[in-house]
Amino acid sequence: MPDSPAEGMPRRDFLSLTLAAAGLAAGMTASPANAAEPAGAPGAAGVGTSGSGVVGASGSTGGASGSPGVGTSGSAVGPPATRGGHYVPNKAPLQPVPFQKLPPGAIEPRGWLAQQLDLQVRGLCGRYDEISDFLVYETNGWVDAAKDAWEELPYWLRGLGDLGYVTGDPAVLAKTERWIHGIIDTQAPDGWFGPERLRTSLEGGPDFWPGMPLLAAFRSWYEYSGDERVIPFMTRYLQFQNTQPAEVFNRSWGAFRWGDNIDSAYWLYNRTGDSWLLDLVHKMHAGSADYTDGIPTWHNVNLAQGFREPLQYGLLARDGKYRAATYRNYDTIMGLYGQFPGGGFAGDENSRPGFGDPRQGFETCGIVELMHTFEMLTRFTGDTDWTDRCEELAFNLLPASYDPSQQVMHYITCANSVQLDDTVKHGQFQNGFAMQAYKYGVHQYRCCPHNYGMGWPYYVQELWLATTDNGLAASMYSASKVTARVGPGAGTEVSVVQETEYPFDETITFTVQARHSTRFPFYLRIPGWASEYSVSVNSARLSTKAQGGWVKLDRTWHPGDRVKLVLPMRVRTRLWTENQKTISVDRGPLTYSLAIGERYEVIGGTQQWPELAVYPTTPWNYGLVAGTPYEVVRRTVPAGANPFTHQGTPLQLKAKARRIPEWETDSEHVVGLMQPSPARSNQPVEDVTLIPMGAARLRISSFPTVDAHGIQWRRRTRITASHVNDGDSLEAADDGRDPGSSADQSIPRFTWWDRRGTTEWIEYDLRESREISRASVYWFDDTGAGQCRVPATWRVLWLDGETWRPVDQPTQYGVLTDTFNNVEFTPVYAQRFRVEAVLRPTFSGGILSLTFS
Repeated sequence: MPDSPAEGMPRRDFLSLTLAAAGLAAGMTASPANAAEPAGAPGAAGVGTSGSGVVGASGSTGGASGSPGVGTSGSAVGPPATRGGHYVPNKAPLQPVPFQKLPPGAIEPRGWLAQQLDLQVRGLCGRYDEISDFLVYETNGWVDAAKDAWEELPYWLRGLGDLGYVTGDPAVLAKTERWIHGIIDTQAPDGWFGPERLRTSLEGGPDFWPGMPLLAAFRSWYEYSGDERVIPFMTRYLQFQNTQPAEVFNRSWGAFRWGDNIDSAYWLYNRTGDSWLLDLVHKMHAGSADYTDGIPTWHNVNLAQGFREPLQYGLLARDGKYRAATYRNYDTIMGLYGQFPGGGFAGDENSRPGFGDPRQGFETCGIVELMHTFEMLTRFTGDTDWTDRCEELAFNLLPASYDPSQQVMHYITCANSVQLDDTVKHGQFQNGFAMQAYKYGVHQYRCCPHNYGMGWPYYVQELWLATTDNGLAASMYSASKVTARVGPGAGTEVSVVQETEYPFDETITFTVQARHSTRFPFYLRIPGWASEYSVSVNSARLSTKAQGGWVKLDRTWHPGDRVKLVLPMRVRTRLWTENQKTISVDRGPLTYSLAIGERYEVIGGTQQWPELAVYPTTPWNYGLVAGTPYEVVRRTVPAGANPFTHQGTPLQLKAKARRIPEWETDSEHVVGLMQPSPARSNQPVEDVTLIPMGAARLRISSFPTVDAHGIQWRRRTRITASHVNDGDSLEAADDGRDPGSSADQSIPRFTWWDRRGTTEWIEYDLRESREISRASVYWFDDTGAGQCRVPATWRVLWLDGETWRPVDQPTQYGVLTDTFNNVEFTPVYAQRFRVEAVLRPTFSGGILSLTFS
């Protein structure tokens, strides 16, 4: 089990070890891949529409947002999939798709979205080259092939460039152009570009992964600037890829992410018509990790990028099984690990069996990559479920992943999180470094602060889409202005201004701006959560009905025509059956979280770039009183206030709740694991405030329900140890899960790895003195797979004042595998007990279950 990277070890090598340790290396299918879908379990955007939801204040049933249910075929009726349109359609034999992406700069963000982009320009993304030593031009291998570099510059440049294109910021644009020119100049005659070392860094062959985000950066640059060097540059590089043997495509990180490269090959093919590019797509699909027949990795970012690959390949292969595989992959991931609100899934590095509680989190790289995947799938399929899912991530998780000024960020964002400090959490997260404090994270978080920048710029570019029937589609909603070519023949340039405070308001108004009248179809997306809606043109209400999530307005549009779309937002709840029957509260696309008082503390950094921890100042351990109404509170906030803050959010909900005294943080200040709902509470009913999830840096978003006659929660044992592996859990021994064997790796475990041959202990604070006469231990032993064995000897001790004493008259201390080893002893009345183990020489050890009774 690897710890944090050794000094000088490249992050790519460390993470490859992490994958291997988790049993997720290329070519392996993790065991949950074919797991049955939990019946009736609501997923963040795809599960639980069978009517098992909790009835909200509006009387609506809470299923998953915008979802037709698990196993959907994804069929939708919207814009036709043809080879028409004024932008770049798919050339035959690629399957036509309904939407075409508009060039960068065609969409001008306004309102709160423009504010978030301005913060990004002045914050971490726009100025990260002032902080990160990976972004120093003069020492970077992407502009000097003799030097070293990897994914950091490609990640950052992909977001930075598009940030410049959508904002027009001259400093950002100048930086982008300098890097693009420098990278192009490194291209060798055979097509390779960038660091020479990467040519042979993977088993003597090339590492293609970091080139994938760079190709996306070059595509955006070409669409924005028309730089004629880009097409031959990409052509030579992809020709170089096409000369490689099949095994090269199944190595390291690239093996799981070739969907990104397939998209670039299609992009180039649609502009050049070079048929060999389709041969390359076949080679990429055949040689890389297989997402068609299962899920080959449980690394969260790999999943966010990779699960779409079958559907992408299916645009060429034209076999329905590929489309079905992508939908099935998503349902499987979310059914197993997405059982809480926000749109993400539990993936603090890898998604792991037993780690699906709402206190688990989603890596920031995963947030923006999954948004990008949803945006692509919307264009490919016309299925509005993907668009709904993108909005859910964008509004609820993305803003909470960084501080209100966008100067610092964290690695993991959780549905339930009550303290963001700079310490390792052994009961929650996998990696051996602290993940939740807000830092600029050049070397701690590494990938995420370089990568997060594409989130909002890509979102802007997907607000509006061109349709293949020469029209426009309002795919996602935010104040903006689009300028595009529409209508018959060569088309007419028109602009449409979108005015709205969505998602904080339910009214969206569109105004057509054009030199003269022209006919074109105008599509409006109706979100899956919208049980009703109204559309009017020039104040005349229409009776048109949505088909497949789209309303089509096909008419001659005159300058000044106005369309008003109203999407009534009702408070509703979702029931998360597979997560202890917790509930979440939604209004429109926003999930609402408990407003916890936040105290920010500077823990490092500089005056200009302070690193921050966040601590709670108010109680958080509330359960909601089911069946009581929610009150919508509209607030007057200063003009230009950031809506993703406590002070700036224009909307709150008032709810009825009771405290659950037994719900506490664990010994590492992590919110305690959920227990069954409804929880018993005789505490007084209180009015509590809920705010949008994206405005809450500390939050409870998955709530237990409470009832005076509910299920009694127990105070969780506080557990400490002489040592615990950074990827294991202190709480695993007391989580109530019965192991299938001593080698069971499907449940959380506690280990002393990588201590070997030493004397170690694990301690239980039972929270009150009790009479104890028995201990039961189920040892972890991974003979044949790892270096943990049952101990040589062990014993039970209890704390007498300040002295640890062994129990009297114990029966045999067993060290059998695949069974509970029980020891009985003279009863002791005490609060704190230990198991002390002498580990075998050269081996470590661990425990799957430990109880005292």
